[in-house]
Amino acid sequence: MMNQRILSIDIMRGLTLFLMLFVNDLYMPGVPAWLGHTSADFDGMGLADWVFPGFLFMVGMAVPFAAQSRIKRGQSSLTIFYHILVRSLSLIIIGVFMVNVSRLNPQLTGLSKNLWAILVYISIFLIWNNYRNLRLWLIYLLKGAGIAGLIILAAIFKSGTAESVSWLHTSWWGILGLIGWGYLAASLIYLFVKDKLLQITGFWALFFMLNILSQLNLLEFLNPVKPVLGVLLNGNTPSIVLAGLFFSVLIRQIGFADSQKLIKTSLLIGVILLVIGFVLRQWFIISKIQGTPSWAMICNGISVLVFVVLYIVIDLFKLTKWTVIFKPAGQNSLTTYLAPDIFYYSMWLSGIPILIYKQSELAGVVILGSVLWALAMIGFAALLARIGIRLRL
Repeated sequence: MMNQRILSIDIMRGLTLFLMLFVNDLYMPGVPAWLGHTSADFDGMGLADWVFPGFLFMVGMAVPFAAQSRIKRGQSSLTIFYHILVRSLSLIIIGVFMVNVSRLNPQLTGLSKNLWAILVYISIFLIWNNYRNLRLWLIYLLKGAGIAGLIILAAIFKSGTAESVSWLHTSWWGILGLIGWGYLAASLIYLFVKDKLLQITGFWALFFMLNILSQLNLLEFLNPVKPVLGVLLNGNTPSIVLAGLFFSVLIRQIGFADSQKLIKTSLLIGVILLVIGFVLRQWFIISKIQGTPSWAMICNGISVLVFVVLYIVIDLFKLTKWTVIFKPAGQNSLTTYLAPDIFYYSMWLSGIPILIYKQSELAGVVILGSVLWALAMIGFAALLARIGIRLRL
């Protein structure tokens, strides 16, 4: 077995992040439907409907490499277990704060939505920044200020009306929260079974079946615990991350040196997953919003095939010059994902329409503007990393 980390993994993660920034910025009239998200009851998907599961798939692919790296450094299973819990909880906490911005009542809270959000992001960066070359007391001071900030912002948060005030709510966990739950499931499973492919396949099948049963409304007896464990019980998000874990362990066992076998096996798996997804379409529509198993399998198939193409181009043909664009995003995922929101909320707070391309009625101008915006945000995250601002959970 080879533990070598190949460039394709970082580049595909960076590419999916770029596309996430692109499609998140693209909600404008006149933009082609195939670039955006489809409605909940529509049987089909656009580019935006693959991007997030594509990133989830890469989260699963990265798990064995990260775990084996820690094992090589001599970390015990208990230490790794603690790291997994802290990282998962951190993602879930950040996700909860992010999804509650839209629910905030400015009159009851005493702060505008935009200002509250900006202060949340500042606190997040203070807590989870990877500090280097600073005195220990200063690091503790900065992290402590961030923790105090989130506590205060949570304490003053109010939504609803004066007659019916409510607090932070987890109607859903947000993108980062979903990643946290999926990462938790895949990482604990890998820590438990290591590279035993049959057991990983069994857990993948378990979450896949939970997804099917949930879609058939056969898990309603679990409703009392769904407010907390709903992501796991629904099975959709964990099944996608487990698919990435399965594929990662498989190609590591094949070995990257045997490129022909790796490519043939990957192509076969990608096609099989696509076929399974389209067969399931007879019973479940392809819907990201509903989180259907057909959608999950089709996305898994696309992710495998995209990875194969990147592997051939980058690792076999060594055409790597273009990867410099996406590499920073792959290496600074969380910073790259969160940095644009700081700009958005700051612009909305100022009321200045800085993103002038959004005022155009020409779809081409809007699309080009969003592409340039996504590239600029990747560059901004890279710049932040160079000056010592890099989130690390």
